[in-house]
Amino acid sequence: MNNRKQRILNTIRNSEELRGGAIEQLEKAKARLRKVEIEADQFRVNGYSEIEREKLNLVNSTYKTLEQLENYKNETIQFEQQRAINQVRQRIFQQALQGALGTLNSCLTTELHLRTISANIGMLGSMKEITD
Repeated sequence: MNNRKQRILNTIRNSEELRGGAIEQLEKAKARLRKVEIEADQFRVNGYSEIEREKLNLVNSTYKTLEQLENYKNETIQFEQQRAINQVRQRIFQQALQGALGTLNSCLTTELHLRTISANIGMLGSMKEITD
């Protein structure tokens, strides 16, 4: 019976030692888990911060692009307006020149007719003198 008691006591001691080792391993595992959880939280926070920074950068970049597009649109509108104004000015100038040229031709034609008539009268007067 002593042997049996001794074996039971040895088994209990071994169990206690194993239990102590298991508890120690459990505590180490819990400490590692806490450390990993803290690192995961930091990584998560840093990741969220990075995502927020990237989101903010993307929003800012989009606003800058929209602003540039708005500026290009306004410049294009201004350019097209100026081009239309210049075309109208050119047409008005051409019409004014054509009108002036028409008036000048009309005046020259009238002047030419008057000179031709005057020259013919002069020649007729000379011919009359010769025949007289």
